[in-house]
Amino acid sequence: MKKNIYKKLFILQSEIGGISKDATNPFFKSKYFDINSLIGQLKPLLQKYNLVLLQPITDNYVRSVIHDLDGGAVESAIKLPKNLDAQKLGSAITYYRRYTLQSLLALQAIDDDGNLAV
Repeated sequence: MKKNIYKKLFILQSEIGGISKDATNPFFKSKYFDINSLIGQLKPLLQKYNLVLLQPITDNYVRSVIHDLDGGAVESAIKLPKNLDAQKLGSAITYYRRYTLQSLLALQAIDDDGNLAV
């Protein structure tokens, strides 16, 4: 069954195209994917192929899991840092949700600012 999810994801990736970075970080003067906008852009395609996105936090990991309603699942996860106050923890969760999903689907950004990370 897992072979089927890879076929669906292969087709889905070809239909996604570039994802718009539609939010601005005023501190770094850079653009990024807003998690709600990113999910909004992906949801119709996920539904089209009977795929469900879940982003649970388990065992101190933020996970992006795509389940195929016909069987199978794929996952990407990042471990949360320790000893964060509630505000920083919330920011880390949002950041990790965005990047586990971006990594899982190998999403390409339009207007990429990856050189800022160097």
